[in-house]
Amino acid sequence: MSEAYLFGLIGKARERIIQQVENIPEAQRQVVPTGFNNSLHWQLGHIITVADGITLRYGGYESKIPSSYGKLFNNGTKPADWQDEPPHWEILIQQLQEQFQALQDTLQGRLGDPVAVKDNFAKAQTIGELVTLNMSHENLHLGMITAMVKVLKLNNK
Repeated sequence: MSEAYLFGLIGKARERIIQQVENIPEAQRQVVPTGFNNSLHWQLGHIITVADGITLRYGGYESKIPSSYGKLFNNGTKPADWQDEPPHWEILIQQLQEQFQALQDTLQGRLGDPVAVKDNFAKAQTIGELVTLNMSHENLHLGMITAMVKVLKLNNK
């Protein structure tokens, strides 16, 4: 798989995520729909947090997000447990847009490089494998977001 193709897929997923949520009314952003564990607000922060962790930290690069994001958006967290105020919705949308380009700028030409964190949960050995894992993760959450948006729209009819 070419580098341009891989980054293109991630870029398209990010665009679709933003398209899904950009017109969500403010009152629905924090709602956890029945059958789901988290809100759309959490989903956005989680995507940003995991992309940073998988691609940058496992790759040996410096994290580009606030350290507070981990306790808000890591796996196993949920809005009901938040002790701190999460970043505003608009900030997360902006970070989703900017993070993709920053990741591409940082990692382009390095997909064959070995990972810095050899003992990672995915057993990834190269930066390219980390980027592919992240692409898979983002598409998983795109599906969750799409389903959540549909449920929220049905509940507001």
